[in-house]
Formats: sequence, C-alpha cells, structure tokens
Amino acid sequence: MRIVGGTLKGRLFNPGKSFSARPTTDIAKESLFNILINQLDFEEIKVLDLFSGTGSISYEFASRGCEQIIAIEQSYKHQLFIRQTIKDLGIHGIQVIKADVFRYLNNCTDQFDLVFADPPFDLKNLDQIPEILFSKDILKPDGIFILEHPANFNFSSLPYFSRERKYGHVHFSFFSKNIITDNEAQRL
Repeated sequence: MRIVGGTLKGRLFNPGKSFSARPTTDIAKESLFNILINQLDFEEIKVLDLFSGTGSISYEFASRGCEQIIAIEQSYKHQLFIRQTIKDLGIHGIQVIKADVFRYLNNCTDQFDLVFADPPFDLKNLDQIPEILFSKDILKPDGIFILEHPANFNFSSLPYFSRERKYGHVHFSFFSKNIITDNEAQRL
C-alpha cells in the first residue's frame, strides 16, 4: 500500500497478508482527496477516522498537512500496526485510540470538521452510523461526514445526505448540514 498524495506521496506501508482490514483502494483515495482539496484547508481541520483499519486515510490527511487526527480502531493488532506505521513514516498529529466505534461515538464530546468512516462492509448496523453521528452533534456546523460503503446501501433519503461517488466497488456517501447537494447545484 502507498500514500497517494501530499508530502509523503509514494511512501509505502505493508500491513501483511494476514491483516483482516479491507483498505480503501488507491484510485478511490486519490479521487476522494481530489474532491476534498477544493473544499477544505487540511492544515486547519480536525479529522475523526472511524474504523481506521490500516490507518491509510489518517496517513493521507497527515501527508496533506492535517495535524489533528483521531483514529479509532477496535482491533488491537490493527491499532498497533497504525502506531508502528506512524512511527516508521515520522508522522505527527495522529492520535490512535483503541475503542469500539459505537461506544466512542456515544461518549464523544468533541466536534470535528471531517469524519470519515470505513466500516467492515458486513457490519450489521452499518446503516445506523449516519444517524448516530448526527444525533451526537459530532460534526461542526460546516463539517463533512463521509461514509465508505458497498453498493447495496443507498443513503440518499437520509437527512444531511449530499451526494454519492462511486469508484469501482467503493462508494462514498457525503453528508453535511451546510453543503449544497448535486441536485441543488444544478438548479442554481
């Protein structure tokens, strides 16, 4: 695996074949960050990375200058890998927390500019993540929530849904209280 942009572009990290996380593909990451670079000043935002897995998304934010990243990962093995990779790559600004995402969200009192969630695609309560996130007021008023999910989920009827982007088998649903949706933009 590699970091696709920023100061660490091209740097490799290898979780190994026994790693159970499904990492976001390089094409999907590059496309996602091409969208975000036009909306955010990475050096000024606070990011929450849920279901961090390999830590790939956190590394991408750090590589682009974000210095306030919290990575939540329940697996002891995965969070140890993230910590070691942070050390190996010389990254600063990522705080790794070993926790169940749902417990973390229910107890979180912090607010974030961007929340990214890449849950296991077979997670039985995956569809509840947007509702929990918004009910706990975890996003700042202009914040963005991005949920990576399989094709069999459609979140377009949920409050605060903005748009969906598809990159092969990877789907990103974007949510925000203050972003103009694609349909609204076409009417302007």
